[in-house]
Amino acid sequence: MAEAANAKPLRLAIAGLGTVGRGVIRLIETNHDLLAARAGRPLEIVAVAARDRSRERGIDLSSYDWVDDLDAIASRDDVDVVVELVGGSEGTALSLAQATLENGKALVTANKAMIAHHGIALATAAEARGAALKFEAAVAGGIPVVKGLREGTSANALERIYGILNGTCNYILSAMESSGAGFDETLKEAQRLGYAEADPGFDIEGTDAAHKLAILAAIGFGARLDFDSVRVSGITRIQAADIAQADVLGFVIRLIAMADVEPGADGKPHLLQRVRPCLVSKDHPLAPVDGPTNAVVAEGNFSGRLLFQGAGAGEGPTASAVVADLIDIARDEVGAPFSIPVAQLAAMPPAEPGDRMESTYLRFTVADRPGVLAEITAAMRDAGVSIESLIQTARAEEGGEVLVAMVTHEGPEQSVARALELLEGSDSLTAPPLVLPILRA
Repeated sequence: MAEAANAKPLRLAIAGLGTVGRGVIRLIETNHDLLAARAGRPLEIVAVAARDRSRERGIDLSSYDWVDDLDAIASRDDVDVVVELVGGSEGTALSLAQATLENGKALVTANKAMIAHHGIALATAAEARGAALKFEAAVAGGIPVVKGLREGTSANALERIYGILNGTCNYILSAMESSGAGFDETLKEAQRLGYAEADPGFDIEGTDAAHKLAILAAIGFGARLDFDSVRVSGITRIQAADIAQADVLGFVIRLIAMADVEPGADGKPHLLQRVRPCLVSKDHPLAPVDGPTNAVVAEGNFSGRLLFQGAGAGEGPTASAVVADLIDIARDEVGAPFSIPVAQLAAMPPAEPGDRMESTYLRFTVADRPGVLAEITAAMRDAGVSIESLIQTARAEEGGEVLVAMVTHEGPEQSVARALELLEGSDSLTAPPLVLPILRA
C-alpha cells in the first residue's frame, strides 16, 4: 500500500460535473487508498471543467484547478487522462475527445452516442498515438460488459449478443406489469421518479439501446461500428392489454437489443442488429429483470450462455465503471478499444432478416363490425402464416375499436410481413398492427 502511494500518480482532468462527474470525484476521494493499491499508483484529480462554474454541485471542488475552456484540458502538461462526461455525440464532447487523443493523452468516456457515431475515428486516433480509449461506462452503467466481452469472452466466437440495455424502458414495462396502468400514465410516473428524462425520446424510441448495441456488436463480433444499420422500434405503442395478454401466455414484454452474425448469399458474414420490444418467456433469464436494471446475454461457442446483470445507470454504478477504466490505464493496460485493431475490424454488410424463423405476437386495432376477423385470417393464410391461437378480442383502451390479438407458429419473418402488406389500406384496421417477436428460453 505504501509503495503504491509513493508511486507517480495518474493525473486526471474531469470534464462534466453532472451526476456521473460528481460520482467519480466522490468515489476517488472515498476509496483513494484502495484505488492506489489496486492501480499500483494514486489516482489524482488535478483539474475539473463544466459549462457553469457557479452551479452548486454538493461537493467541494476547491482543491482542483477549474478550467473554463474545456478544450484547453487536452493540452495541459499536468494531465495524463481526460475523463469526458459532457455528453452528446457532437460538439464540445467530440472536440474534447479528438483533442485529447491527438495530444497522446488517454481518454475515458461514458458517452455512448459519441462512441456509436465516432468510435472508429476515435479508436484510429488512439491507436496511432498509443493512447488508451476506454468506455466501459458507455454501455450498461456499472455492469462490466465491455470488459467482459473484450477480455472475458475473447477465446470464444460469439454467436449472439442480446439483452436489456435501457433502464427507462425496462422500468416502464415492468411498472405496467405490476400496476396495470397504460403507457402514458406510467411514463409520467417514471419522469416524476427520475427514471425518465423530461424529453424521453432517445430512451422510449430505442435510440439509446441502439447506441449501446452497436458498440457491443463491434466488440463481440470484430465488426466495424455500424449504428446506421441498427433496426430500431421503441415501446410507445405497447398497451396495458398487451402486457396483460403476454402474462396470460407466460411471457413478459421487454425491449430487447439483439445482434448476431450469419453468412450472407455472398458467403461473407452479415451483421443483424435490432432493438425492438419482444415477448420474453418467463423461464428466460431476462424475464425477471425489472425496474431500471440492465442485463446482457452473450452466447459463445465454448463458454455457452453468459449473463451480465446489474444497475444500468446512476451515479454510483456509472462512476464505478469510469474508475475501473482509470485503474486499467494506471496499470498500463491499454489494448485495442474494440478488442482488435481498427484495421482488422470487418466491414459486415447488414443482414436481411426475412428468412429467419420466429413466432410472433400480433395485435390489431380494428373496426367493431362483422367480417373483420375473417379478413385478417385470410391475409395470414394467403401469406403462409400459421396461426397458433387467436388470443383475445377486447375493447381498445381508447375509442370504439376492438383489439384482436394472435400468436403465430414459428415461420419466416417475411411471411408475417407479407400478410401485413396484404392488409395495408384496409378500412377494417384503424391503426397499424403491433408486431412483437417471441423470445423463448
